[in-house]
Amino acid sequence: MQFTLNAIGKIHTCYKQKFGIPRQAGLSPSAEARIEIFAPYNRIEAFEELKQSSHIWVHFVFHENRRTEWKPKVKAPRLGGNKTIGVFATRSPVRPNPIGLSAVRLETIEHSSKGLFLVIRGGDFLDGTPVVDIKPYVPYCDKIDNATNGFAADAPATYAVQFDEETLSKIRAISIANLEPLIIETLQLNPAPQYQTADTSKTYALRLFDYDIHWQLASVNAIRVTGITQATI
Repeated sequence: MQFTLNAIGKIHTCYKQKFGIPRQAGLSPSAEARIEIFAPYNRIEAFEELKQSSHIWVHFVFHENRRTEWKPKVKAPRLGGNKTIGVFATRSPVRPNPIGLSAVRLETIEHSSKGLFLVIRGGDFLDGTPVVDIKPYVPYCDKIDNATNGFAADAPATYAVQFDEETLSKIRAISIANLEPLIIETLQLNPAPQYQTADTSKTYALRLFDYDIHWQLASVNAIRVTGITQATI
């Protein structure tokens, strides 16, 4: 069987590149995004009662997944990035159908001559991600108190994020709301490839909005931000 899905919108986010995006939704609550709803789905009456929900489910497409063939086993970052497990036991974007599902906080719904937008927080989306459906989060049936998961039962360990005074001053001078906590929430998850040996001499860069955040592993449990520069590409 085959099905055709239409994108009902796309997501505008601070994450301009795949590197650095939180591996799960909810890990960076300062990450605000806007879902632009396309015509003919951008009729306000289709979203009126959705305002009563604090959170929503977003069904989306991993549009930057360039692999055309799926594999029954994929690498799991939570297991160090080298061990492979069954693809259906993971949330890897490399799967038979590149469809993702994330629960996010719905801040507000904006409707004007510019269009219809859902303002959300806590997403794990690449900028430009196509959306194929939106549903309300329903606490009484979506929350499962005694649910278990074998290899990812607990939240990932976090790293302390350190700044020097000069870099912190530059960050605070940029007119982007919540930029400092966004950097902390993103880096405390250590986005460095888990299959690589920790290297405190290597400098990484991840892009938030139109800025590159430069950072290093300061120790086994700390990350040091070494600079912020305007993105050039």
